[in-house]
Amino acid sequence: MYAIIATGGKQYKVSEGDVIRVEKLDAEVGKSVTFDQVLAVSDKELSAGEAVAKATVSATVLNQDRAKKVIVYKYKRKSGYHKKNGHRQAYTEVKIDKINA
Repeated sequence: MYAIIATGGKQYKVSEGDVIRVEKLDAEVGKSVTFDQVLAVSDKELSAGEAVAKATVSATVLNQDRAKKVIVYKYKRKSGYHKKNGHRQAYTEVKIDKINA
């Protein structure tokens, strides 16, 4: 059984027991979170729309961290312009406990 959930402007295909990284959530490590924006659920047959309107996915927060640094380098030739920036995106690592469909 798997479900497709939407969180943080992205969509994820998840099954029970999966560990995924999503955009930062306001939840402490060890707490439970519920994803109520379920787009589809498959248990031998794919269901979407009104059939999964009340479906939820529950998960446990494993970690709050930041990803590896991405270097952003801007450069314009012949003018001596260059600028170097770095960015670390915050994420939340969650373990999918149960798909309630």
